[in-house]
Amino acid sequence: MHCLCEPARSKVQFMTQPRFSDWRELSAGNGIRAVLILALIGLGPRPVVAEPAPAAVSTFNSYVQELEERLAQQHRSQNSFLAPAASAVQGEIRLRSGELIVENLTPSTGEVFSGAMLHHWRGTAFAPGAKVADFERVMKDFSAYPQHFSPQVLRAKVLGRQGNCLQAAMRVRQQHVLTVVMDTTYDIAFAQLDAQHGYSISRSTQISEIDSPGAAAEHALNASQEHGFLWRLNTYWSYEERDGGLYMQIETISLTRSIPTGLGWAVRPFVESVPRESLEFTLRSTCNALRK
Repeated sequence: MHCLCEPARSKVQFMTQPRFSDWRELSAGNGIRAVLILALIGLGPRPVVAEPAPAAVSTFNSYVQELEERLAQQHRSQNSFLAPAASAVQGEIRLRSGELIVENLTPSTGEVFSGAMLHHWRGTAFAPGAKVADFERVMKDFSAYPQHFSPQVLRAKVLGRQGNCLQAAMRVRQQHVLTVVMDTTYDIAFAQLDAQHGYSISRSTQISEIDSPGAAAEHALNASQEHGFLWRLNTYWSYEERDGGLYMQIETISLTRSIPTGLGWAVRPFVESVPRESLEFTLRSTCNALRK
């Protein structure tokens, strides 16, 4: 199957305004935690940025195009289907022993541009006994996402399907310094080189922050309350069946607001940990789902 659909380039929205029942918690708690919260909800020195600047979107799209061209080249050959994880031989030994190999591919130059930050990560894992068909069954069964990817995925469903191309919606929760609940939609396509080699592309088409999730007053916040925690999210899976199991490789590219001026010392470690932790969680959860 080689019908990779071209997803619509719709506007992505991210709406957020975290609430705190008692702001005294900030002063009573750790000072760095207070700085993080103030910075992340837009109360630091930099004003809130509701949408990424056109220059940031253009740079992100150019970066994505280069990545997708590289992946398309990889996916044309069995010999280069996956990017090497560490050194090829030693990396595979580590993977078959149950280790995850996670790499930060974010460029050292140009990662901050026009008030935005680009994040690019890759993770690789090995699932003993799993096959390509098993992986695709798990990834296409969106109704089971809340079980396989709990507590990050709260609900998921397919909105539309045409062959191996589909549109899906998910409510997701990210809990770090803040707990953020988002309603997200994606255009997703699956394809195969052959029965042992498959890949998928997922591009976000809408990301909306939910205020008071689960309550009667639940709603998506309006544009004036946006803070730019997440503007874009693309996810790329490549998977190869051999050595008695399945090698799985995931790459994620996201676009977020940049770190407020003067707060990099406190905020940067947190900002950089979020995509890594999310990627590791997704890999481990997928491995666990394949064992069931």
